[in-house]
Amino acid sequence: MIPGAQAASGVQEIDAELVYTCEFPTGRQSVKVGVSAKIPESARAGQAIQPEDVALDVTLPEGALAGPADSAAATVSAETRLSVDVSQGGQQARAEWLGTTAVPSPVPGTGELTLSTSGNVPYVKPGTSGGLTLDAAALDVVLDLKKADGTPAEPPSVSLNCALDGDQKTVLAAVDVGDEGEEGTPEPTPSDALPGEEEDTAGAGDIPEIGAETKESAATDAPPCAGDPSDDFALVAYVTGYANVEKLNGATKFPAACTKIKQGPSRLVPGEDGSLHVYQDSTADLEYKGKPQLPPTSGTFLTFGFMPTTAKLEMTQIPSGTAADGTRIPNIHSDLHIFNGISENRTDINLEFMLRLYDVKVNGVPLDVGDACRTSRPFTLRLLGLGWYGREDPGYMLVTGGPLTGSVTIPPFSGCGVGEDLDDIFTASLSGVTNYVKQIQGAPCIPVNGSNCTAENEPTDIPKATR
Repeated sequence: MIPGAQAASGVQEIDAELVYTCEFPTGRQSVKVGVSAKIPESARAGQAIQPEDVALDVTLPEGALAGPADSAAATVSAETRLSVDVSQGGQQARAEWLGTTAVPSPVPGTGELTLSTSGNVPYVKPGTSGGLTLDAAALDVVLDLKKADGTPAEPPSVSLNCALDGDQKTVLAAVDVGDEGEEGTPEPTPSDALPGEEEDTAGAGDIPEIGAETKESAATDAPPCAGDPSDDFALVAYVTGYANVEKLNGATKFPAACTKIKQGPSRLVPGEDGSLHVYQDSTADLEYKGKPQLPPTSGTFLTFGFMPTTAKLEMTQIPSGTAADGTRIPNIHSDLHIFNGISENRTDINLEFMLRLYDVKVNGVPLDVGDACRTSRPFTLRLLGLGWYGREDPGYMLVTGGPLTGSVTIPPFSGCGVGEDLDDIFTASLSGVTNYVKQIQGAPCIPVNGSNCTAENEPTDIPKATR
């Protein structure tokens, strides 16, 4: 308790209530937005200021997602983009605070719907002394809609452009910035600078600097991932992330994995409304030590809420089949939609897996589950990536990487136990619940031209898993 109290000193908590007017397909409607975060009360010129625990509560009005009965949404996920104006001494810069929902929310039959998003956000580095303020500005929300059976609703997604209503307080926080080394301002600590950087205020200007999201250094133990320079359509990329285990109230981190991508041809389809769709179907195959799988990882959970249990998890991909013409059946579908000068990209990825458990320990005592303790059938990991051309943060695109969110439902287990049947224990602990997944794909290496590639035709971008 005491270290937590000390860490909280000098930190201000943002707790703002704002009202926006958003453009829904059915017309303009009012949306309430709650913004919460933690930010230092004071800083020095040239010192990175990192907002933490940033979260948005977006409350949609009743009936905002209503549609035809046979295609109405049963669940909705959200990605938010809050523009924040950073002002100091008459100068201004803009930061973008991105967030995603942890799990899909059911759409209520009546009443409002509140969606909570969170995520890491860029740091701010003031170039001079003087008061610095953060003001809320425009808000963009992308809603991903699914029917009760998990298939896309109609429409499958809704993009909301929202503007602040007038006559309300927009200041989220004010930070007192002193000169470098000024008495009464915080002394520099290792956490004040970006990882891997030393603080440098030389040449700092008056305009506040908006940096990239503060990240830990990426993993250096990524497996080999060499691409084929003779294939014009080949890409290779590293991917990593977390998968929730809802029944055990925990999450498992999967280390960086190699994904080999084969791009398919593009198809242009004009829409009746004057829009243009550019479709592309591709295939993705994992590779680890010559096998189509993720690198094994360890998970530690409190089974049944009290018993510490650890296990190794091995996720093996079931490659997509072959069509009648001998080509691979794609497991990636990209749709670039161009309308009224706006370009939005949606990427759906569906991968089939089997999950095996081994090296299981319960309260530190080994539990022999045998070599064939695995899910009784393959299951599908569904991931969604949303991207935008022309924005400072393009979101996700197959050729650039970015965040992917989705879900997976684990089937019952079979083959668990030596001398005793342990299938029901693992089925009761892990199976039958939809679990949220968030993956980060790095920028792919394009071996044919060496873009984003090492000399060995491996990706130079090794992403870091984020929740």
